[in-house]
Amino acid sequence: MGINPSAEPVTRPLSARSVVLSLLLGAHPPRLPVRELVRLVEPFGVGGSTLRAALSRMVAAGDLCRTDAVYGLSDRLLARQRRQDEAVAPRTRAWDGAWEMVVITATGRGPAERAELRARLTALRLAELREGVWLRPANLVRPLPGELAGVALTYTARPDEPAPHLVARLWPLDNWAAEARALLGRATAARHPADRLTAYAAVVRHLLTDPVLPAPLLPADWPGEALRTAYAGYQRELATS
Repeated sequence: MGINPSAEPVTRPLSARSVVLSLLLGAHPPRLPVRELVRLVEPFGVGGSTLRAALSRMVAAGDLCRTDAVYGLSDRLLARQRRQDEAVAPRTRAWDGAWEMVVITATGRGPAERAELRARLTALRLAELREGVWLRPANLVRPLPGELAGVALTYTARPDEPAPHLVARLWPLDNWAAEARALLGRATAARHPADRLTAYAAVVRHLLTDPVLPAPLLPADWPGEALRTAYAGYQRELATS
């Protein structure tokens, strides 16, 4: 489904679980004692009893680990924190015109397996040119996961098609930029702590979908860096609150 750039972005109210996860995902190291969590969640309208009930459910669900009275992210959510950190500060290198290409070779996979693979490739900021062929400019400093070897072949390519034309086919950059500007405006205008947390949760979700293209392939006034700077500032604000 495409993004309607003229529509106001929808930010969702955050539950006690979402408040706790937002705080821990932004904390380094991602562990906080319960007394600190009680203090931090109060401005978001989460009371102590509600918090403790949410913490118990999150430990039971495998979201959190508890050591004495200190709660930290589980291994699964530590991986999510790494993805979030990468979204805020992706590692890039100078682009020499080369592209990463992944060609899916495995057959006989069920719908769930295909959907999981598509999600993994999208998270790597690859885009699908046609069924089974994924690519992006080779400007990211990150290896492709070794487990792809069992289902795909990977290449370094230099397509004949001009890079700007190829980018236009792969990513709806105007739509992404329009929503980024709208989210930035909403986050900047938010005043209540709960509204700010909700707005910046939407910001980081959007950053996870930024293709992080080389500067020569981006439209003028691309808002990606402004969105990252705003979110990084909010993270520092939470860390020092």
